[in-house]
Amino acid sequence: MSRNHPRSGYADPYRLRPFDKDDGDIINAIIETPKGSRNKYAYDPDDRIFLLRRVLPAGMGFPYDFGFVPSTKAGDGDPVDVLILMDEPAFIGCLVKTRPIGIIEGEQIEEKKNVNRNDRIVVVEIGNHTWSKIQHIDDLGKKFIQEIEHFFVSYHELQGKKYKILDVKGPKAAYKAVNRGIKSAKKR
Repeated sequence: MSRNHPRSGYADPYRLRPFDKDDGDIINAIIETPKGSRNKYAYDPDDRIFLLRRVLPAGMGFPYDFGFVPSTKAGDGDPVDVLILMDEPAFIGCLVKTRPIGIIEGEQIEEKKNVNRNDRIVVVEIGNHTWSKIQHIDDLGKKFIQEIEHFFVSYHELQGKKYKILDVKGPKAAYKAVNRGIKSAKKR
């Protein structure tokens, strides 16, 4: 069934608004992989379903909920990635209202020296308690950021790829990345 099929009866997460309709500072995020999961899920826009892409080794799991900003397209051709800080894990396909606190800019390098930008927006779910006072990624502390960076580097190594951290920036850079992703998606 085509992702544009008018009678499919399902909302297409790729086509939802990237920003909240009532508050343009709030970014909508769709959960692909919940915190703690060893299973990596990804949304398939053609079949309009979440697929199991891979299973991480024992002892390794996603440290936080991971997902994407709908109606965006990042440098790697997928929607803009988000790492979502919240009190409890959500479920696959859940729309979460978030505010950005920063961005981890990085490059994904494949075996054939093919280099793609693969940034991760770091967001906080707007109704949580644990992360409510965090306004900027620097508020998380260097150790926290290093652990997140290490996860992404290790995660890519398991796939035979390299991940290089380029920079860590605050909320303004995160908003810019989402807006670039919106413009790129409109060119599809």
